[in-house]
Amino acid sequence: MNLRGIVAVSGRPGLFKLVGQNKGGYVLESLDAQKVKIVANIATTKLASLEDITVYGQEDDLKLVDVLANIAAVKGNIPDAKSDGAALKKFFEEVAPGHDREKVYTSDMKKIVSWYHLLKDLPLFTEAATAGPEQEGIKTEEKLEKKPKATPKPANAKAPAKTAQPAKKASMTSKKGV
Repeated sequence: MNLRGIVAVSGRPGLFKLVGQNKGGYVLESLDAQKVKIVANIATTKLASLEDITVYGQEDDLKLVDVLANIAAVKGNIPDAKSDGAALKKFFEEVAPGHDREKVYTSDMKKIVSWYHLLKDLPLFTEAATAGPEQEGIKTEEKLEKKPKATPKPANAKAPAKTAQPAKKASMTSKKGV
C-alpha cells in the first residue's frame, strides 16, 4: 500500500493528496468525488502524512499502514464510521491487536475507518509502497542523466558590457572639510 503524498489536514474533514507547494502554502486536492483544490497556509496549517501516523500500542506503536492493511484483509463486515462505539471497539480489537485501549479513543477509530472507506477504491491503496532509499538514489541518477542539456547561446550573443556590472559602493565620508 502506497500512502505517499496522502495527508490529513488539521481542521478539515477527509483526506487530501499533496499536489505541490507555492509561496502561499501547500496545494492540496481532496480525495472525494469533488476533487476540490485548496491552498493550505504553510504557517497556520498542520499536515500529517498517513505513512507517518501511528496508533498507540501497549508495547510498541502500530503503523497506520499496517492497521489499514489488516482492515483490508478482513473479509467480514467492516463497520461504518457512524456505527456505535461498542461495535467499533470490537472491530478495532480484531484489526489492531495490541492497541492501547486507554489512549486510542472511539473518535480515533471512527477516523481510521472513515479514512479506509475513502482509500479503498483508489489505485494507490493496492499498489506496493515505493522502494527504499538505495533504489530511489538510482532513480534520481537516471533522471539526472536524461535531463535535457542547456540550449547553446547563439554565435552573435554579446558578452556583458562593463556598465552591466554592479556599481561600486560610494564612500560615505566627504573629502571637503575633514
